[in-house]
Amino acid sequence: MRPIGDRLLVATHNQGKLEEIADLLAPLRVSVLGAADLGLAEPEETETTFVGNARLKAHAAARVSGMAALADDSGLAVDALNGAPGVFTADWATTAKGRDFGVGMARVWRELEVISAPEPRRAQFCCTLVLAWPDGEDAVFEGKSHGHLIWPGRGVQGHGFDPIFQPDGFDQTFGEMNRWEKNRLSHRADAFAKLVAACFP
Repeated sequence: MRPIGDRLLVATHNQGKLEEIADLLAPLRVSVLGAADLGLAEPEETETTFVGNARLKAHAAARVSGMAALADDSGLAVDALNGAPGVFTADWATTAKGRDFGVGMARVWRELEVISAPEPRRAQFCCTLVLAWPDGEDAVFEGKSHGHLIWPGRGVQGHGFDPIFQPDGFDQTFGEMNRWEKNRLSHRADAFAKLVAACFP
């Protein structure tokens, strides 16, 4: 595996996600830049899989910047909804005024209620990381966090659908955990552990 070096471009405009990734890389003394820091456009996510969208974003950023670029595509997969919203998780939170994750969480729970899904309502947060270099090479790392959904949501930490997801073995939701607690056990932490093992032996 090729080394990353001491600077890494993260192909995201999501500040919460950027902060999580910066925290995960901090012990390795890797400084992190976001796509917005370089004025990079956010490509349209046209793929139908996590790896497809992550690959699209990582390669676009690496080509334009000339740097190694890391992209993440992640989402919530609900067992009783046949894995939905999955790759379309952010779309479920889209409104005429932009993303509203309260709307997205309410839709998930409403659809579970419509089908009278039994408790516990099992779900996984899934994360796919793609690390791409300007010459077109890339590497893929996947992680998951297993748990169940609760309603109403609890907590204001984290981002996205975190308030309704309670990971296995814990009585707090991701929304109630500070980012250091969450970063020890999240789907993104799982994927990052694999990236670190490959790139920082």
